[in-house]
Amino acid sequence: MTYEFLWFEGLSFPDFGFSSEVMKEACTKFVIKDEDTVMVSYPKSGTHWLIEILCLIHSKGDTKWIQSVPIWERSPWIETDLGYKLLNENERPRLLTSHLPFHLFPKSLFTSKAKVLYLMRNPKDVLVSGYYFWTTSKFSVKPESVEQYFKWFIQGNVPYGSWFEHIRGWMSMRHRENILLLSYEELQKDPRSTIEKICQFLGQKLNPEELDSVFKNSSFQVMKQNKMSNYEIAQSSDLSVDLMCLSFMFPGICGDWKNHFTVAQAEAFHKVYQEKMAGFPKDLFPWE
Repeated sequence: MTYEFLWFEGLSFPDFGFSSEVMKEACTKFVIKDEDTVMVSYPKSGTHWLIEILCLIHSKGDTKWIQSVPIWERSPWIETDLGYKLLNENERPRLLTSHLPFHLFPKSLFTSKAKVLYLMRNPKDVLVSGYYFWTTSKFSVKPESVEQYFKWFIQGNVPYGSWFEHIRGWMSMRHRENILLLSYEELQKDPRSTIEKICQFLGQKLNPEELDSVFKNSSFQVMKQNKMSNYEIAQSSDLSVDLMCLSFMFPGICGDWKNHFTVAQAEAFHKVYQEKMAGFPKDLFPWE
């Protein structure tokens, strides 16, 4: 079967697990509650890693939840068919996930007190990770080469649109008390301190043993072995679940773009980056 893009509001999305009807409903009518915790990121920025951390913080390090409930049910994607259904059926304080750009996000968020965590990553590494993911994915148009995907990414002709616009939109929220900016790079460099920062932001007081459990059980090695987190059960089931990341369990290396970009590509990307991100403090992004 050949998959194409699903187009919604001028942006492309995977042609599997998504529908225009549900996305329209989610973007215009979904109600974010004050007690919700919302995790937002551009695709291939470390989303599943942060979900696992949040789930473990929520359970105070107890692993029963992450070992018994699939990751897409613990923190469903607002914009997917299954995620939207699950979230509307859940009345308790919810963990929500989304890759939606700022301008398409449910407007109820901006009048709520919900805690929002925005996870970002060096766009060059996002590009490389995205290339390998969409090349192996069954659910969208496949790039024929790194060169082709490089052009698509620069132009914003990839699922969820432009990385630059995604970042610029969500950065407009950065001064609000209920939003926490995180980076994949700081998670890689010092995961324990980052976990402690997340706990403080969420008002979750964990003792040393509970923090140790969050740190240990959210590691790549443990996640890769957890069938509820590595999408193993989705691959062997008949669930029509949005698998956005059947191949997500790869240890993303910071700076891996250097092994893939040509000198000309690095220069071209730098020029576009400087133009698109003009006006933002350089110390806002750890990859500067």
